[in-house]
Amino acid sequence: MKVVILCGGKGSRMSEVTNDIPKPLARIGDKPIVWHIMKIYQQYGFNDFILLLGYKGEKIKEYFMDYEWKNNSFTMNAATGEVDIIGQQEKWKITFVDTGLDTMTGSRIKRAQKYIGNESFMLTYGDGLSDVNIHELLKFHQEKGKIATLTGIRNKSQFGTLTVNQGIAESFAEKTETGNIVNGGFFVLNPEIFQYLEEESGCILEEKPLRDLAQNRQLSVFIHEGFWKAIDTYKNVLEINELWDQGKNLWIPK
Repeated sequence: MKVVILCGGKGSRMSEVTNDIPKPLARIGDKPIVWHIMKIYQQYGFNDFILLLGYKGEKIKEYFMDYEWKNNSFTMNAATGEVDIIGQQEKWKITFVDTGLDTMTGSRIKRAQKYIGNESFMLTYGDGLSDVNIHELLKFHQEKGKIATLTGIRNKSQFGTLTVNQGIAESFAEKTETGNIVNGGFFVLNPEIFQYLEEESGCILEEKPLRDLAQNRQLSVFIHEGFWKAIDTYKNVLEINELWDQGKNLWIPK
């Protein structure tokens, strides 16, 4: 099964990083976010990736074109130019698809239809990490028998919440759950999803397509109670790097 990763956004909320590189190449430790995402899937045996490129997509191509020799020792025959990598090489097959600079998420997926083929596939964002169990997610999707499954995350308020009665605080709780479930990415999609998408650049997966799927009762939600982090801002990059530096790589599945 193919794993499709949305890697085309401009990441305007983390301009400290994305002026020079696309957001999926922002570093966690010495590796980019997209590498960490691919490692999550690799641990479950998924090694066939399709990267949907847009903003500075050539930088992502360059990273993976140079990946093996930059991350391993190697022997080079100067006469022939032949290079033999010393060490374990990744088993990844990666298809790089240029889907347009300003294309929205739904249209990026639609434009990659011929590369994905007429089969079910995984989909995630190039800026989110989680220890979601991919095998359990896939099993849930198959059991529900719907066109689409997304991973649902119980939302927490980023601020402390107060219960107030006549101007007096009766209780205070820091970052409590709001009861809402938000889209955490990590989708499983059947090929019928393409009927909900438009190739025209303005189709946003998270708007009409998901609304229509929900209305048609074709959207199942796999609730994930473990670690999940969206890396939307430079502050998020610093937070996730702090975890990495402490050895708390919480997105590595247990």
